[in-house]
Amino acid sequence: MALSKLEKRIRIKRRVRGKISGSSELPRLSVYKSNKEIYAQLIDDKNGKTLVSASSREKGVDAKGTKTEVSAAVGKAIAAKAIAAGIESIVFDRNGFVYHGRVKALADGAREGGLKF
Repeated sequence: MALSKLEKRIRIKRRVRGKISGSSELPRLSVYKSNKEIYAQLIDDKNGKTLVSASSREKGVDAKGTKTEVSAAVGKAIAAKAIAAGIESIVFDRNGFVYHGRVKALADGAREGGLKF
């Protein structure tokens, strides 16, 4: 029986999460995208805490333009919040999504904002 799109994504997500994890010094940037919105959070897996988060639903994020442009704005917003919290280096977790389009735009926006990964 063939796997659904969601089951494939979850399988990829589990495989990747077995290899990477975040700490307070090197947090994990986790990305989730729905059909309308995109969310990003920096996670410390050792303590099980979210350090910083940003999404396209927040008022501080300029949510105008295409979904790809909004994703880049969310990447810049999370980078600004992370640098304000004293975080410069991260590990990127695409959460099973293909590194293309909105996920890539968010990553590029975070790099432009000053995060290293």
